[in-house]
Amino acid sequence: MTGIGAAILVGVAGLAAGTMNTVVGSGTLITFPVLLSLGVPPVTANVSNTIGLVPGSFSGAYGYRRELAGQRDRLVRLGLASLSGGVVGALLLLVLPAGVFRAVVPVLIVLALVLVVAQPRLSRRFVGTAADNPSHGRHPVLLWSLVLLTGVYGGYFGAAQGVLLVAALGALLDTNMQRVNGVKNVLAGLVNGVAGVLFSILAHPNWVYVGIIAVTSALGGQLGAVVGRRLSPLVLRGVIVVVGVAALVKFLFF
Repeated sequence: MTGIGAAILVGVAGLAAGTMNTVVGSGTLITFPVLLSLGVPPVTANVSNTIGLVPGSFSGAYGYRRELAGQRDRLVRLGLASLSGGVVGALLLLVLPAGVFRAVVPVLIVLALVLVVAQPRLSRRFVGTAADNPSHGRHPVLLWSLVLLTGVYGGYFGAAQGVLLVAALGALLDTNMQRVNGVKNVLAGLVNGVAGVLFSILAHPNWVYVGIIAVTSALGGQLGAVVGRRLSPLVLRGVIVVVGVAALVKFLFF
């Protein structure tokens, strides 16, 4: 494929990934395979993809600023977990063999899908425990730990990070799915951002593709905010499940 053709393909993938990440997550499942198909080595493709999607994550978070109102304390508290996890995950990518963490990815996705499907029932089950500290949610230590672990996963690879975050936040926060989605966008952006900084210093990204994905994913973030806000909680949950299943199939069979 010519240079112009490759740039167009990466740009379209970045736009789609930015949109998908804002709505639910798993945009990496679009951009990462495209980079591989263009002959980019796997680790280089992974770090380039992570850095490139950072503007899209924050663009999506800005698009959800209305849903983020009143959640500052929650974002600060959980943001520390995401930043910590992102640092650990990024360092793991650079020092561990590629197959080590990949082996647990299908398990994480299955658990996430179970949580997404069970979220309404879990919310009813724990509804009485949130009133004491609504900004921290139900079982705040468990929630913080899950966000931390998701950050580790997101810093290492990132595909379906949004699914995992929505599953944990939706089950343990006493708020609606749109506000959960706004928090998810901020936390995923923090993970990608801190991992991107480390990759920029310690790895060797393809900066041409990084730039293309950065611009188009930022545009996709705004598009995703419009699309995601118009979805009902039931439809949003359905989209999450579909994307999660697609991610699982991708890891298991491709």
